[in-house]
Amino acid sequence: MTELTMTELGLFTGRPQFENFARFKELLPVSRMASPAEPHVLPEGKPIALPGHYAFEGEMRSSQSFLEQTDTSAVLVLKDGVIRHELYRLSGGRGVQWISWSVAKSFVSALVGIALAEGHIRSIDDAISDYIAVEPGSAYAGVAIRHVLQMSSGARWNEDYADTASDVHRLGATMAGAMSLDTFVATMVPEAAPGTVCRYNSGDTQALGALLVKATGRSLTDYMREKLMEPLGFEADAYWLVDSTGMEMAFAGLNVTARDFARLGELYRGQGRWRGRQIVPEEWVAASIVADAPHLQPGQPILADHPIDLGYGYQWWLPSGNYGEFCAIGIYNQLIYVDPPRGVTIVKLSANPAYGTTMEEATNRELENIAFLRAIAASFDIQ
Repeated sequence: MTELTMTELGLFTGRPQFENFARFKELLPVSRMASPAEPHVLPEGKPIALPGHYAFEGEMRSSQSFLEQTDTSAVLVLKDGVIRHELYRLSGGRGVQWISWSVAKSFVSALVGIALAEGHIRSIDDAISDYIAVEPGSAYAGVAIRHVLQMSSGARWNEDYADTASDVHRLGATMAGAMSLDTFVATMVPEAAPGTVCRYNSGDTQALGALLVKATGRSLTDYMREKLMEPLGFEADAYWLVDSTGMEMAFAGLNVTARDFARLGELYRGQGRWRGRQIVPEEWVAASIVADAPHLQPGQPILADHPIDLGYGYQWWLPSGNYGEFCAIGIYNQLIYVDPPRGVTIVKLSANPAYGTTMEEATNRELENIAFLRAIAASFDIQ
């Protein structure tokens, strides 16, 4: 099939996308990560039904209507590591490698933690420009890796999906060969003092991807396959979207199955341990899911041009309310939701057709998705 540009896919136009999201490996250039020779099949337990309704904005809403309106293709619910609900709709399926969008950011964060533990990165207080090539005076020159992890690099950025002239659209255009991802990162412009403003910025994650490649001397594809896919026993092959130079689209380009998305949530629910083995350092996991400065607290992070009622850690979102949950969230309503106190991990993969047509909650429904997943997790309290 002819390769398509991101623009030709018609993202953020209201056009249905569920067929595309299930087959990006056929539509765009990718690198392949082969599944392990001995995958670990997630155990299955007594099935539960999803709650019929959930509370949001002072009213009870229909779960079935929500699934339909957001073109949900997969809902996978694990309780104490056991699958209790597995739903596929539209173009979803157990063997379907679905596009992660920004859920990839949390995988990148895990790999940074591993690289740090292995000594490839000396300290996250090092300047990221000690590892990657950037233009003098550009956004990442002299900026601590820690601030990049926390979306607080100070880089000028506009993540407005409804604005075709925004930075995030320009970043996506690199996949059509306008420039390389590395060049884009190297020439970004500073705006604020690092560590003072949490402005959601996909460029920050692409810089972390470049950091991993330079620090380890390996591609993101190779490093992730060895450090995450192999030990976690992924059930299926996985793919990264890549630019014309072969650099992975670290900020959004991972394609894996719902069950394999769930492994990252389960890994972090277990403080970085998986089947008795420490995969990601426990202290890294703990630091990753805490908003450790005022500008990272719920209501302070800025998405596009407005604050959002979520906190931020190391490439993980932190729902308000101090319930101990954390989430990986991608556009079009991709989520890995983890509720450690309840022992619950949920994956929701979607293609919400209204997403990005505005930057309002009414179309993007990100907080509503969290409310829906919270209702699923809470349903275990009465079973």
